[in-house]
Amino acid sequence: MQRTAHPVAYPLLASIRRPVLRVPRVGVVVTDAALLRGVLLDTEAFRKTGPGSPADLWTPVLGPSVLLNMEGIDHLALRRRLAPLFSPAFVAALTDEALGDAVDGLTRRLQAGERVDLVREVREYAGRVISRLVGLDRAVIGEELFARVSAITGFVRLSRPRFTERQVRAARRVLDELTRHARRAYRVGDATTVPGRMSELGLSEDEAMGAVGAFVLTGTETLVSYLPRMVALLADTGWLAAVAADRRMLDPAIAEGLRVTTPSPVMLRSVERDATIGTVRVHPGDRVVLATFLADRAAGSFDPVANPAASLKQLWFGAGAHFCLGAPLAMAQITRVLGAVLDAEQQHPLAVGERRAQRGALIPGYSRLVLARR
Repeated sequence: MQRTAHPVAYPLLASIRRPVLRVPRVGVVVTDAALLRGVLLDTEAFRKTGPGSPADLWTPVLGPSVLLNMEGIDHLALRRRLAPLFSPAFVAALTDEALGDAVDGLTRRLQAGERVDLVREVREYAGRVISRLVGLDRAVIGEELFARVSAITGFVRLSRPRFTERQVRAARRVLDELTRHARRAYRVGDATTVPGRMSELGLSEDEAMGAVGAFVLTGTETLVSYLPRMVALLADTGWLAAVAADRRMLDPAIAEGLRVTTPSPVMLRSVERDATIGTVRVHPGDRVVLATFLADRAAGSFDPVANPAASLKQLWFGAGAHFCLGAPLAMAQITRVLGAVLDAEQQHPLAVGERRAQRGALIPGYSRLVLARR
């Protein structure tokens, strides 16, 4: 899966056997979980702003105020004010309202013997939820837009710290088309949406639209990658029936799936001041590549009973000040959709049929994965 998505970068990173290694044209690569967490927690020395950082990559496309490219007091203030939109109670209600009928229908269709392309299904679900969250007309988020969003994220290369001018223009065209439909939520101040909440906070309309773009980019492709991979993982390892029979195993199974698949396989930081990562000295302007997928997988193979994921404290979502704000929303959707699949499995055992890995994607995943009764 990783090799299909990144035929050059994945073999390069996977070949690294040291906890920290300086790789020419890539940066200082960190593969050890403890060292990786230490970098994430030290926001004075390692920042999301600066050369080779997420800000260097995304600010030309999204603008300066979208959390993933901010640090310090401004980042903390915006995060605190957006936090109510991602509280467990809010996202549970949002997910149930957006997906309840659809996932119940998924269970019935699988029980009836329908062959379901889970990738297409999860794209629909992610579109429903994110459109409500950011104030978009649901019709805007369809297969064509997913393809165009994937094209934007597909521009990212480890060896290239920023987009080209042509890529920036192409990305802006897609996001301008997308956010045109979210401006109403900003203008009417709908506080149940991200743009409406940012309007209340006094951010400009352009800043709010940048945030909409960021949430669409991070809140759709990651979920569309993870859920089909998780179902395939359960089916391939023989755990699908066991988890369906004992739902107490669902939470550790989800955590183990997130650990093994790591939907955000790499995180980036820029060095702000002289520091040491393990035995490697780093200096201002150095780029740090946090190979999260290698750190997570080092804990062992998929095992919901032993649950080595518990020791990692959700490292796949980050750590410290930049721990993923949308994690509760992702978990609510994951739990709801997996529950529907497990309900169908209890009635009639399921199997993965046709599957096809997606090529040239930022986040490794399937382009097609068919689930059906055995």
